[in-house]
Amino acid sequence: MKPNLIPILAVLPLLAAPVAHASDGEALFKSKPCAACHAVDTKMVGPALTEIAAKYSDQEGAVDTLADHIKNGTQGNWGPVPMPPNPVTEEEARTLAEWVLEH
Repeated sequence: MKPNLIPILAVLPLLAAPVAHASDGEALFKSKPCAACHAVDTKMVGPALTEIAAKYSDQEGAVDTLADHIKNGTQGNWGPVPMPPNPVTEEEARTLAEWVLEH
């Protein structure tokens, strides 16, 4: 193998990781009740994912905060309509929160 290819081959898995993670978040979003109230860039019953990302992306602990909201529900953060708890594991909630913050 040529020496120039070794560094390139070492970096390839790192480049693929964010793509795999994003598709995991999107697949979870579509498989859970999220899409009944949320869209990526349009307000529905709940805020658009782009609005959520804009509000939380600069906050320390944003992933943990959003994961908690996703798993346990919340009320009053975006108006009077409550967000109910969702049937997700802790890991799924974190994956969804990280994916939302990418928007």
